[in-house]
Amino acid sequence: MNVLRSLLFIPGDSEKKLGNGDRAGADALVLDLEDSVLSENKARARGLAAEYLRARPKAGRRTELWVRINSLDSTLALADLSAVVAAAPDGVMLPKAEGPADVARLSFYLDALEAQAGVAVGSTRVLPVATETAAAPFNLGGYAAARLSRLVGLTWGAEDLAAALGASTNREASGEWAFNYRVVRSLMLLGARAAGVQPIDTLYADFRDEKGLYAASRASRAEGFTGRLAIHPAQVQAINESYMPSAEEIAHAHRVVAAFESAPGSGAVGLDGKMIDIPHLKQAQALIITAARFGR
Repeated sequence: MNVLRSLLFIPGDSEKKLGNGDRAGADALVLDLEDSVLSENKARARGLAAEYLRARPKAGRRTELWVRINSLDSTLALADLSAVVAAAPDGVMLPKAEGPADVARLSFYLDALEAQAGVAVGSTRVLPVATETAAAPFNLGGYAAARLSRLVGLTWGAEDLAAALGASTNREASGEWAFNYRVVRSLMLLGARAAGVQPIDTLYADFRDEKGLYAASRASRAEGFTGRLAIHPAQVQAINESYMPSAEEIAHAHRVVAAFESAPGSGAVGLDGKMIDIPHLKQAQALIITAARFGR
């Protein structure tokens, strides 16, 4: 599974912004058919998104191309899918997912549409925004047992959740997430890790605050998140750099692997006066794979 550090939203009805997407440097572009598109522009956005995908065949893409459809409880989701699946997006982002059952339902739709279009069945991956309703946080632990083959990650959102809760804000006076949102964010991270998929942090709203974005993203990675949503091309570089391991971390990871290789059959070895065990080895191996993929 490819690790996606940055996932940049682009309004599906904006030819100009779509045209600039190739230069953004994001690991994935998310062609948005939901929140950034007015109701009267939905059909146009579908057409432009499908055209954008067809102009960039999957085999030759350097950047993954995803589509955020409208929620399954709307009449728009099937129209969205019918328009774009034949053009072979790398994945579909599902907003307002209430739990694994919604991902399973989306997967059934994708099975049928892929087969109809001659697209390899199972090739379209799914990333649910898994916290946007009041019920959704209670179902985050269920993704691990659901065995959803298309599921590659979980992400979260605070704005729709605030609306669902009737909250006037999702922030403390200090600017930090309010308690409910910290809880939901933590549960999403745990749910993703339990399911063995990517935990992707939510967007950083102030795209002009590069320093704050760096700080928030580095703290996010230290907690265990592997990537972040972006709402402006100016955020991509900071996100990509923040979710990459440092040279020091990479060097240490290689030393961890070498220590275990020098002691075959051992479940724990000593390094720099400390005992390390198999979880440390797995963490080091994953870090090396991520670094190698992005050329570091």
